[in-house]
Amino acid sequence: MRSGTIPNVRKFWRKTHRGDALSAQVQRLLVRTLYTQPTSLAIGAINGIVSSAVAAWLTNSPLLWVGCVALSLVAVARVTAAFGLSPDDSGRSTRQLELVYETGAFSYAFLLGALAGITILIEASAPVQVLMVANAMGYGIGICARNAGRPTIALGQLFLTSLPVMSAAFIEGSVAMLLFGANMVLLVPAMASITINVFTVLRQSFAQAEKSAKLAEEMQILARTDVVTGLANRAGLNHQLEELVAGMEPDQMFAMFWLDLDHFKEVNDILGHTTGDDLLRQVSERLTAYAPDGSIISRFGGDEFVVVAEVKHRADCEMLAGVLQQELSRSYALAEDRVQVGSSMGIALMPEDSKDLHGLMQAADLALYHAKINGRNQANFFTPSMTRELVRRKEIEAELRAAIQKDELSIFFQPIVDLETGRIRTFEALVRWFHPEKGELRPDEFIPVAEETGVIITLGNWITAQAAKACAQWPEDVTIAVNLSPAQIKAPGAALGILSALREARLDPSRLELEVTESLFLDDSETTTNFIEELASQGVRFALDDFGTGYSSLGYINKFPFKKIKVDRSFVSGDHAGGKSEAIIHAVAEMGARLGMDIVAEGIETIEQVRSVRELGCTLGQGYYFSRAVPDYLAAMLLAQERESEHGLRQVG
Repeated sequence: MRSGTIPNVRKFWRKTHRGDALSAQVQRLLVRTLYTQPTSLAIGAINGIVSSAVAAWLTNSPLLWVGCVALSLVAVARVTAAFGLSPDDSGRSTRQLELVYETGAFSYAFLLGALAGITILIEASAPVQVLMVANAMGYGIGICARNAGRPTIALGQLFLTSLPVMSAAFIEGSVAMLLFGANMVLLVPAMASITINVFTVLRQSFAQAEKSAKLAEEMQILARTDVVTGLANRAGLNHQLEELVAGMEPDQMFAMFWLDLDHFKEVNDILGHTTGDDLLRQVSERLTAYAPDGSIISRFGGDEFVVVAEVKHRADCEMLAGVLQQELSRSYALAEDRVQVGSSMGIALMPEDSKDLHGLMQAADLALYHAKINGRNQANFFTPSMTRELVRRKEIEAELRAAIQKDELSIFFQPIVDLETGRIRTFEALVRWFHPEKGELRPDEFIPVAEETGVIITLGNWITAQAAKACAQWPEDVTIAVNLSPAQIKAPGAALGILSALREARLDPSRLELEVTESLFLDDSETTTNFIEELASQGVRFALDDFGTGYSSLGYINKFPFKKIKVDRSFVSGDHAGGKSEAIIHAVAEMGARLGMDIVAEGIETIEQVRSVRELGCTLGQGYYFSRAVPDYLAAMLLAQERESEHGLRQVG
């Protein structure tokens, strides 16, 4: 035996009695080892019962018969407990399971050792003594390995088995027995050392496994959590939704609210990403505070959030959607500013709109898409027609890409006329699509699709190139106007592409007018500013289109080099045209005159409207009264007729 064995055993007992630093989970795992393989306990119990019964029968000793009966009762109780109790039963504490096992184990060990000691004291025959002593010592040594997970129990059984045998050997007093007893004394600490070493390895293995499991769990939580808001991210949302659906009752209904913050990009661009993150955190706090208990709340990505809540009927959804939108629309304190952003929301119900998660998310996403294109800051429920419209839009997108390649598109030109002289000053280039099977498709059918899908960049470049080529054939005092999409302007190399088209067409940049809408300036981005400044420096002119219908601001009229403002047709020939509209047109025209800008009145359809807008101060007019949009050859013909008429008048004069 090693000299360090006794100190190691003492150290172990001190640690055991003061409570070693084991977690509840590791303790449970170690106790579980006691209840594994109950069959081995049953085999040991049968062996003990049979051996003690044979010894009692051969010696006919009343003490052995009493001990055999007691051992049998304890053995049956142990086996019953081993098969009947489960460490997986959360209703029983770890200490209860351990106590039940200890009681049976210590009783059985002591009885088995006592029976072996009795055979020595009554001087039973050598075979009987060997049978019982070998049985007792084999059990004591074997149990040290089996129950090493709980060393107190293992060593307790070894001691209780060995003590009666050692005592009987020393009492018997023969040289052989004294030597046997001495060996027994040395056996106990040796087995104790082995048992403690096995226990140490087991404990370290379990502790490491527990640590690894906790680390894996923490990593999984991190992988499913948004670092900015602390909400579930996309992976976390999917995981929670799967659990939700798995436990969903047949009569339950859930609603998915898919939210998108309106104009979040402006906050990021103007106030910085740190402030943008602060806004996202405040949004998450409001959603958490006002969503029903038990709701799933996730930051899906960017400025999109998803809330999933149980509802009883559609009215619950409408009420909750109203509450969430109202709370999100309240102003936010960000750094030294107060910012107000709205939210667009798409709502889908499960199982009404879809019976599976993929369909539910697709439905909510479609509803959100319609909420945004219908004006933002509103909530839309999913309807089946949205799916049909999506299919239609995807079909248009595919056909539009093919149409550009196949030259199915055409450029038409609508004149913009000088209201004083009647001369054509500019043509606005308008795209037309004559589908070989579906006939003419209206611009309001395919232009929005082109803008949403990015096709507008290719389409816009093509329109600019074609318009420049046509304008190069006209008199030098006639310009061409081309509408630009915000997506087109923000595309890399946008300004370079336009200048290349002008060079290829050999058109002076001053003859190109680029019409932009007020929505372009909501971003107030550096890209937009650089685009306008670069082209303006080359002589390209800019016009502000549809003025008065969007976020009209005198700030960007002053900031950017606009040469022309186009008053929207709704003020000229719309349903609400009248006294107020005329006052607005007059104010805009007066401002334009002071700033040296042309003011174009759009949508002119009658001679009365011509007279009215001219008297109000507009300098140019556009509309069906003058001409519809026409192909390039008819545009050239209009110019030729105009020049011929002027030439004839000069000759008459």
